[in-house]
Amino acid sequence: MAANQEAKIAAADALTLLLHNQHALAAAIEEITKWLSANGVDDVSANAVAAIETLDNNARLSFV
Repeated sequence: MAANQEAKIAAADALTLLLHNQHALAAAIEEITKWLSANGVDDVSANAVAAIETLDNNARLSFV
């Protein structure tokens, strides 16, 4: 029984780290998006915004 509980804790820890990684990636993409917008590369900026939205949607779905 203790091993099962340890496996659940390990899985929860791994999911938490994945969520933190998603937030970090979203922040990095947002910074790049700001730079792209400031430098007139609007098409690429729009694609980056779509990537952030995908990360946000996946983060929400993973904790439903």
